[in-house]
Amino acid sequence: MHKKIQLQLSPAVAFNQQLLKEEVAQALQLQNQSFLIKLNKRSIDARSRNIKINLTLDVFIDEIPVFEKIEFPYNDVSHAKKTCHIIGAGPAGLFSALRCLELNIKPIIFERGKDVKNRRRDLAAINKEHIVNPESNYCFGEGGAGTYSDGKLYTRSSKRGSIEKILKTFVFHGASEEILVDAHPHIGTNKLPQLIEKIRETILNFGGEIHFNTKLVDFKIKNDSISQLIIHSDKGAETHDIQNVILATGHSARDIYELLHKKNISIEAKPFAMGVRVEHPQEIIDSIQYHCSSIKDVLEKREYLPAASYSLVNQVNNHGVYSFCMCPGGIIAPCATGAEQVVTNGWSPSKRNNPYANSGIVVGLTLNDFKPYAKHGELAGLQFQKELEKSAWHAGGKTQTAPAQRLQDFVNGKVSATLPDCSYQPGLKTNDMQQVLGELIGKSLQLGFKEFGKKMRGYLTNEALIVGVESRTSTPVRIPRDNDTLQHPQLKNLFPCGEGAGYAGGIVSAAMDGERCADKVFELINKA
Repeated sequence: MHKKIQLQLSPAVAFNQQLLKEEVAQALQLQNQSFLIKLNKRSIDARSRNIKINLTLDVFIDEIPVFEKIEFPYNDVSHAKKTCHIIGAGPAGLFSALRCLELNIKPIIFERGKDVKNRRRDLAAINKEHIVNPESNYCFGEGGAGTYSDGKLYTRSSKRGSIEKILKTFVFHGASEEILVDAHPHIGTNKLPQLIEKIRETILNFGGEIHFNTKLVDFKIKNDSISQLIIHSDKGAETHDIQNVILATGHSARDIYELLHKKNISIEAKPFAMGVRVEHPQEIIDSIQYHCSSIKDVLEKREYLPAASYSLVNQVNNHGVYSFCMCPGGIIAPCATGAEQVVTNGWSPSKRNNPYANSGIVVGLTLNDFKPYAKHGELAGLQFQKELEKSAWHAGGKTQTAPAQRLQDFVNGKVSATLPDCSYQPGLKTNDMQQVLGELIGKSLQLGFKEFGKKMRGYLTNEALIVGVESRTSTPVRIPRDNDTLQHPQLKNLFPCGEGAGYAGGIVSAAMDGERCADKVFELINKA
């Protein structure tokens, strides 16, 4: 017999297998029957001091269930005549390649950066030596920005594809099955690289190709289609004949926007958001969110509960100010992709056990805010982004040292005499962040933080600090495509894809968009 039940239990019971089994037996009035529990969904309700865990369970009574094994119908495409070239090995590019294997299309990926193993050296160089490799960094390389940006797998983009399939693909490649259960699934930056390597192995084992240190620098057009790609590698420039192209270059590949603009291929300015990273001791966020009265209370609740997170939003002067990519138990990372830039992002390990909580707090910008940069046309927002990052670079001392200020001091317009300890490894320099951010973003953040302090008592404190700048929330440019075919309106075999094209925001939505683009490539091939 199979029954599905929902229970709301205390954390101490929900995370104890024996106590949970007793609760299930009581709920179903089971006495001598043997039964097996399968957890389907789990979420935390922390709206009151009496925190509860919501569980959806399958209970199998007097039977041994047969659970479906996660498998995918990948084909050997070693000799397939149908091919698809994919620019970028981030989530969108990798998942479009996996979908190509299912559709019997040979994927050929060009990735400007290095594989995950060799990429680590360049990340160490940013953190320790302040050296930025423009082709291999936190944004460029195998797995893209997704490899080193926390591994949160939550998305609201359920209409764009199968979230369940994306999550199962990660499990198939080594992720914990808990991501299929938790309301806000998370893998962790420490585990993502191994998963990315497993995905690479799948693509190669089934006949696909992945070429690292290979950068798209130009392309040739014939009959309203791209006929050739010009790829720069260690060997120099190479020309490749192609059938179809999925452009999945990520939100920081500025040279691609500039290349399209130069060749008169239509692109569009797009609203996006910029601001800062704010970092608190994790104990402060735990205390607020779990309604704790003392450090002892925090420690008792954290015995069963994960590091607490938060989500904040407020309207300030017709601009949204909101939290973005909140990383409990996390680290602030340097994410510049070129010279004269300071860029911050955040990530958490799988256990979320670092002593700090950080989040982007950003201001939603509109196209009207880009008017001072109108001479740059569709690249106006990109120019705004560049100037903010350069401002942070100057303020930090022209290295990867980041400008920072205590949170309460920032709101009160006071330059901090000292700064608290911080997870940002390249170091901090105290600054008047209002000067770094400019009037629009700075004033909006000051007012936004005041409101957040009212919503979360204890949030607005000088034990927290802001670090600048958080500027790569999404792309400031959209590459247009047809809503049905997903083809660029000028180039019928070009499929703009993922975050870099302006159609995704995070690992899961980018992965789903990659699959959609591969499906549309398949449709185009079959029409030919």
